[in-house]
Amino acid sequence: MQTAGLILFVAVALLFDFTNGFHDAANAIAVSITTRALRPLTALAMAAVLNVVGALVSTKVAATVGQGIISPPSGSHGLAIIFAALLGAIAWNLITWRLSLPSSSTHALIGGLVGAGLASSISVEWRGVLNKVVLPMLASPFIGLLLGYLLMVGILWAFRRARPNVVNRRFRRLQPLSSAAVAFSHGTQDAQKTMGIVTLALVATGHLSAFHVPLWVILAAASAMGLGTFAGGWRIIRTLGSRITALDPPRGFAAQTATSAVLLVSAYAYAIPVSSTHVMTSSIMGVGASRRASAVKWGVARQIGMAWVLTIPGAGCSAWLAYQLVRAIVG
Repeated sequence: MQTAGLILFVAVALLFDFTNGFHDAANAIAVSITTRALRPLTALAMAAVLNVVGALVSTKVAATVGQGIISPPSGSHGLAIIFAALLGAIAWNLITWRLSLPSSSTHALIGGLVGAGLASSISVEWRGVLNKVVLPMLASPFIGLLLGYLLMVGILWAFRRARPNVVNRRFRRLQPLSSAAVAFSHGTQDAQKTMGIVTLALVATGHLSAFHVPLWVILAAASAMGLGTFAGGWRIIRTLGSRITALDPPRGFAAQTATSAVLLVSAYAYAIPVSSTHVMTSSIMGVGASRRASAVKWGVARQIGMAWVLTIPGAGCSAWLAYQLVRAIVG
């Protein structure tokens, strides 16, 4: 019975990874599609492949998610807790996707773990949540905004005497590289979360004696993320690409470069699960503000910010309800 439950859990975890892929596809490709640096299908295919490559490179963030949020549960009850966390995260992903809001799948999963942990009275590692999730959640958007702004100011200064059409043409040619960097860094971050939670389930059910991510988990999570990315989240692509600020190739390049830098440093240097959605959105705001503050549609930014604030408690409440449902079904 436990084996059947584990198989079902892995299937649902990969479904979450798939929804993460189509929910967050916009992070890598919205800017390049908007500036016409890449065709939509080309951008999606490239992002899907590089998401997989990025996911294969490191499992540091997976260890943070699998070991640093809740105390490792065990047995069938432990599997029910992790399953409820997944259901809560999926529910929040679908709600924000339907509302065209680029919220964080990372924080949805972490909120799900916290909510399911509280519902089951299992110990939540609040210090880990604060240091590895909440503080980076607050800091990374500001870093993305500032870095995007500074990069764009540097580009404007370096090309201040060049003709705009020449500058646009050059940066349109560079944008596939910056898009590739975002897709790769997204894989190093977002697919890691599913790897971590699947490995946590394997430890809980006794299939692993210690926390280490098996190769098949890496390949399965990476593939599900890639397929989800290829499916594309067109609602959110439109929000990021055009509803926040007007983008041209130089601004697109600056936003993508800033995003990939923040994601790669946080993954490799600190093993911190930051949100690619938060960083990309704030970087777009930063490059828009380099034109003038009014160039950013701050009303849309406030809506997105509200979704960010509500993600952890919203996914946590969804997971709390999911836990009650799971316990009622399995007893």
